[in-house]
Amino acid sequence: MKKLIVFVLLFFTHLFCQAQDNVDDALAYQFYQQGQYQQAAELLEKLFNKTKNSTYFELYFNSLLALKRYDDAEKLVKKLIKQDKENIQYGISLARIYQDKGQVDAANKLYMQLINNLPADEFKIREIANYFYNFKAYDLAITAFLQGRKILNDNKPFTYELLSIYRYKKDKNMLIQEYLNALPEIPQLLPQAESVLSSVFEDNTDYQTLQSALLKKIQKEPQTEIYTKLLIWQYLQQQEYEMALRQLIAQDKRIKDDGSILFNTASTFVDNKAYTTAIKAFEYLLTKGKGSPYYLPSKVEMINAQYQLVIGGQFEKKAISELANAYQTIIDEYGKNNQTLFALKRMANLQAYYLKDLTKAELLLESMLTIPGIAATETGQIKLELGDVYILTNQPWEAFLIYEQVAKQFENQDIGNEARYRSARLSFYQGNFVYAKSQADVLKASTSQLIANDALNLSLLISDNLQSTLDSNALKMYADAEMLQFRNLSAQAIAKLDSIAIVFPNNSLVDDILMTKSKIYIKTNEIQNAVKALKLLIEQQSSSIWADDAIFTLADLYEKNLKDPEQSKILYQKLINDYPGSMFTTEARKRFRKLRGDNVGT
Repeated sequence: MKKLIVFVLLFFTHLFCQAQDNVDDALAYQFYQQGQYQQAAELLEKLFNKTKNSTYFELYFNSLLALKRYDDAEKLVKKLIKQDKENIQYGISLARIYQDKGQVDAANKLYMQLINNLPADEFKIREIANYFYNFKAYDLAITAFLQGRKILNDNKPFTYELLSIYRYKKDKNMLIQEYLNALPEIPQLLPQAESVLSSVFEDNTDYQTLQSALLKKIQKEPQTEIYTKLLIWQYLQQQEYEMALRQLIAQDKRIKDDGSILFNTASTFVDNKAYTTAIKAFEYLLTKGKGSPYYLPSKVEMINAQYQLVIGGQFEKKAISELANAYQTIIDEYGKNNQTLFALKRMANLQAYYLKDLTKAELLLESMLTIPGIAATETGQIKLELGDVYILTNQPWEAFLIYEQVAKQFENQDIGNEARYRSARLSFYQGNFVYAKSQADVLKASTSQLIANDALNLSLLISDNLQSTLDSNALKMYADAEMLQFRNLSAQAIAKLDSIAIVFPNNSLVDDILMTKSKIYIKTNEIQNAVKALKLLIEQQSSSIWADDAIFTLADLYEKNLKDPEQSKILYQKLINDYPGSMFTTEARKRFRKLRGDNVGT
């Protein structure tokens, strides 16, 4: 019975002590986190002496350093070293005391002794380097990892650790070298390399450094394809599309690819409006012959790139005719069906707005509505295009009816709201401003931000310019100019816009006229004229509803057309600061961060 009582007493004593330790542990950690190092040190000393746990030691030791109790820390560490000479943590801790006391030479001597005597053990090397890393001695951690590689006679270990430290330090040169060292063995690192490098690179010089390093590697190891892939990415980042294409073609020939890599990258050229380069890429893919799985897709995309190139500048009728013939060839070869719908739509657009064969465009669109198996939304879109052509053929009533038909069929859907907006726009062209405004006011609540914004602008345009007879008459001339632009008669539209100020001096349409002129100049690729119009609007009409549009459009021109990122950054920053409620602010912030070198994906 006595033995049982003793056992029970011992058991409950153990539980009590364990519970007390848990309380002390929680309190010690709380004090440490709150910077109350004196209270933390008292508890941690007891816990460490009782358990000899390395975590308690580290927290206790850091608390002593924070309290500048260097003598106590040194006495503790030297005692522990005598007890356990093999424990590397204690040797590093002693060096840290010397470092914090300002005895730099003594600290460095100890650090280097540890590094020079690293064991040929990957785990131990990583452990030592991590001690350095934990107290933010990043250079020492790097030195330990690199020395470890020498001792192990292997450049592969510690890749991820070194990449992490180089990225944190923004050591771009070493980051490049480490990725180039790792990629042949770990090719799956390529997406990470691209993301990280783009986040730390600040200007063209950084990309040039990468390019030089890559070219040296490729010269020594031409068979290592991963270097070519990274070089192609580098050219794309620098918008050196011709150089990227040259590398892609060389790579395609070297690895005897089916064309998939080049075809997928060519879409990047198109997205960045490098249409000439894209066309060259598709032309190369066509040389693989009709047996290639990318033959027909390349033929189609080449014609589409030619289409974008032609409509994006000062088009020539001959080029438009050749393009129309190319689409016609596809239609003749594959017939009128779901698969050739894209060619039929492009063909109708060319006929209506560039070749001025409105009858052919109208018949073509009407014939498309009879093709079986077309999705309802696709049919609705064709009807909208047909309605636009009815306007051009002077059949406004037919246009109005077909817009209304689509609006009712797709009530409260984006395509239905688009139909209502086009109906309101038609009323505006006709000078029926009151009805146009009523329609636009309804659409201001559209779920599509683009339609809602267009509707808001139309509503404000009308309400702001019907305050007097002079403004009302000026607005009719402006509507005529918009109609000319809709018909793709750019020169006549500009002339009409310029005449408004002559016929109606001091009218209220100055900002609207400048914005519309800039849009026309951009469409006709007269970039300098567009820049002039936008600058005038920004400088003279800062309170205009078009001010934020103008700033964003000008920034976009500087970024993509004029290749002046500094001016772009200034304008994006102005938009973010001066117009925080603009629909362009989010995109402006994203572009500003990208130009500054931030990683916008995070």
